[in-house]
Amino acid sequence: MQREIITTADGSTTIQITDWDEQYHSKHGAIQEAYHVFIASGLSLFSDQELSILEIGFGTGLNALITYLEAPKLGLNVDYVGVEAYPVKSEELRQLNYISELKAQAFSKDYHLMHDSPWEKEVAISDRFTLHKQQKDFAELEIQNLFNLIYFDAFGARVQPELWTKAIFASMFRALKNNGILVTYAAKGSVRRAMQAVGFYVERLPGPPGKREMLRATKKV
Repeated sequence: MQREIITTADGSTTIQITDWDEQYHSKHGAIQEAYHVFIASGLSLFSDQELSILEIGFGTGLNALITYLEAPKLGLNVDYVGVEAYPVKSEELRQLNYISELKAQAFSKDYHLMHDSPWEKEVAISDRFTLHKQQKDFAELEIQNLFNLIYFDAFGARVQPELWTKAIFASMFRALKNNGILVTYAAKGSVRRAMQAVGFYVERLPGPPGKREMLRATKKV
């Protein structure tokens, strides 16, 4: 499957799968989308606590990086689990410009450690951030009441509808603690209905550049 590095509208890069016409991040701005969906609508709701985060679609590590940068400002100690079925290749990662675009040169070593660290092992990126990458299919997750926050960043339902089903969201619901939150860039009615069908309280929120809406789902038991 053909892949290429492209530059998005805010100057940050992402990976495009040309056969699908699908990108790892929004072509309207990879960094802008990540901050809007996962930080402003998710991480920023928490402060001064131990926080467990599950990312569905670790991909380029952009969401993990910006979480690493923003968590200390919120007084958070983060345990971060990133699940990815098909890890990004090292030669692709070397072409991404997130460190320079975020002006985060002081954290370049930490970002590289995120990618160089072994899979299936918990690694301390700093004294306030641990990362545990898991290489597996999302449907294989069987976790109960562990996470405060889920970043649901799978490829879109247009190209991988099997990742946006009631069964997947039931697994996400089980993985969250009570009052836990799931945020995603998606806004399709079928996705919202699948979330509601498994018990989530779902909000439509203003979307990032290029999208009218996004979804935030809360586990209320």
